[in-house]
Amino acid sequence: MNDRVHISSSIYKELTFSKSAPNSTVHGPCGSGNLAGADYDTAHCFVCDFWPLSASSWINRCHAWPDPEVVNDIVRNGCHFVAIGHPFGPHEYEEWRISFSQAEYKCVSAMNHSQFLTYGLLKLFLKEVINQQSEETNELLCSYHMKTTIFWAVQQNTLPHWCPQNFLAGFWVCFKLLLKWVYEGICPNFFIPQNNLFLTKVHGSAQNRLFVQLHELYKKGLACLLQSSSIMSNIIDVLYNPRAFVFTNESFMMSELDFDVELFSIVNTGTDIVSDKHQYIKTIHLIEQWVDSRLTHCQVVILQRITASVLQTTAVMLHNMCTNTGVNKQMYIADKISCHMLKLAAKFGCVSDMLYVAMYYYKTLRYREALSVIEMTKVKLAQPYLMYRRSVDRERYIEAVGGQSWPTKMRQAVAWDIKLDYTVFYISELIPEQQSAIKNRWPTLYIPVFVMLHFLEFLCYRHIDTTLSQAALNELQVLVHHDQGRYVHDLCRDIYWEILGICQQITGNLQAALYSYQQSLTQYPWNNIQGATQRRIQDMIQSTPYQL
Repeated sequence: MNDRVHISSSIYKELTFSKSAPNSTVHGPCGSGNLAGADYDTAHCFVCDFWPLSASSWINRCHAWPDPEVVNDIVRNGCHFVAIGHPFGPHEYEEWRISFSQAEYKCVSAMNHSQFLTYGLLKLFLKEVINQQSEETNELLCSYHMKTTIFWAVQQNTLPHWCPQNFLAGFWVCFKLLLKWVYEGICPNFFIPQNNLFLTKVHGSAQNRLFVQLHELYKKGLACLLQSSSIMSNIIDVLYNPRAFVFTNESFMMSELDFDVELFSIVNTGTDIVSDKHQYIKTIHLIEQWVDSRLTHCQVVILQRITASVLQTTAVMLHNMCTNTGVNKQMYIADKISCHMLKLAAKFGCVSDMLYVAMYYYKTLRYREALSVIEMTKVKLAQPYLMYRRSVDRERYIEAVGGQSWPTKMRQAVAWDIKLDYTVFYISELIPEQQSAIKNRWPTLYIPVFVMLHFLEFLCYRHIDTTLSQAALNELQVLVHHDQGRYVHDLCRDIYWEILGICQQITGNLQAALYSYQQSLTQYPWNNIQGATQRRIQDMIQSTPYQL
């Protein structure tokens, strides 16, 4: 080529790998495989004992980092050439790539401890958060991009003090830089900035999708780290104190309320327990051990949530076991213990946990006591500062519970959907739905708290005052027909149409009940209750065909 002899990178790679590693898989300049049970990555290269001219600008940039001794050592030892050409160039099979792997190793070694930890955090964040967003984008970024990000952030002195106190701020600086690069479609090589590392993958529609996903993470602030279980367990205590904000040059990283929303969402979805009697006993023993341990504030709120769930389910399991014996004394003792468990759970659980007490009272025919609890719950659920799911009035919430501990916030200002475990039948009217879910291997019914509130009120007033029972049904109808997603999540529409139909069928309004059941069947089957709905429709048609 051009009257000179050149070594073809593709032919060289083919020859070297076929002889040295015949069973390896080629990717880029490397060959990968497994030898004696151990995975390996290898690249054959040529040593170059001089620093390439194209990377000369890097020397001039090294004013503060790395130290002059490190820079001199890197330059003195040159670089390497690995067998791969530019994929978009005219000489892809002849060209070789400059490798700075040895220089990169020395730059990583020149980092202080906080910088090195930030690099590790970036790699974890890539693996457990960024690459889990969608299959379309999970291969666009790699750990080399993370390494490049931390190199540029450290060298540009973006964060004046890389120290443990600024650890999360350092991560955020790097994340913003990465976000900027994805937006621009340019990730400059650390040693040769004119080389764009995004050129082959991060462009066009793929670039747009990746930016949207990263920007959604960015809008969450540092709470985006909580999407990774391994990261969350290590940083959640640092993020706990709502008054101890993490600063960057864009002011506060995340508000107290936004962090609370993320935390309580994780606490609610991440503390479900497998409903097996032996598993519950094992969990109770673990709770006893945790109570005697020194816990962080975060661990306390998670422990409270788990304990409340265990007490609620155990209370009804105990009642059912002793009811089946028919021994009055045992039933009386079991009832006292069950009531105590449920009230205790309501004391350190969230606002909606009070409805488990009301359900138990309804189950044991104590309708007035149930209504008394329902009225107290109504008052708490009507507070303007209530956080239900992810919906909350920001100003009212901070005015009411801002700065208080997480357990206090959970007790006073947080409500979740009602979960009915498949091993426990709280309400006989919903047994068919729970059985249908069990057949579909769905362990829990998720019922919006406001739907359950009106449902219980309707059921209890049926035995006391039919006028008030109808009023409760009317409120339920308004909620089901006119809610815009504020009180009832779209995914739960199957169960709330079902519950409305049950109430209408109980009152004898069979036409309305049929319409509600049919609406339930058209919704997304989140709770897997279609079998129960179809049986209810069939039973209605068979028992009263002339009315439908």
